[in-house]
Amino acid sequence: MRRGTMAGMTPQQQPSNLDPAIAARLKRSADGLVPAIAQQYDTGEVLMLGWMDDEALHRTLTTGRCTYWSRSRREYWVKGDTSGHFQHVKSVALDCDADTVLVKVDQVGAACHTGARTCFDADVLPVTQ
Repeated sequence: MRRGTMAGMTPQQQPSNLDPAIAARLKRSADGLVPAIAQQYDTGEVLMLGWMDDEALHRTLTTGRCTYWSRSRREYWVKGDTSGHFQHVKSVALDCDADTVLVKVDQVGAACHTGARTCFDADVLPVTQ
């Protein structure tokens, strides 16, 4: 799997093999990205949020492994390639506005870069009513 990007290119300038019918439906941010929520397929546990461009979505749909676009490193990354904490894709859906992707996965190991199972455990905010 190719890591990285063509030098100096932004996500929206990347060549992509995404099905044109799917690409036409996506509503992307100004930088060509859509948020992608990873959820444990059998429990519904929300694991993390990453970012995808057309090519990352194509790779996710065709390889069965979640591929994201790193906004800080400006390159593609496949969840688990360096950490060993893989996300095996079970299903992918667009929300009603086609501006967010929900990827249901079988998470192996931690989803969060901190080593936690989910990115949403450590900083629970108080709710007052």
